Amino acid sequence: MATTNPLQFIQQVRAEVAKVVWPTRREVMLTTVMVFILAALTAVFFAIVDIIIRSGLQGVLGMFG
Repeated sequence: MATTNPLQFIQQVRAEVAKVVWPTRREVMLTTVMVFILAALTAVFFAIVDIIIRSGLQGVLGMFG
């Protein structure tokens, strides 16, 4: 296993960080808004599914009660 001295390691890290393409402010904002919209839609979907399952179970259990 090859060992790298600390100075070479730091130089390599800086070279790799320089290659990173950082997102623009607009890209970050659009992505954030999309995450919130999709989270809200998912919450609504599961709330509706929960209501349907609950009413179905109440109907089935009500027949036997």
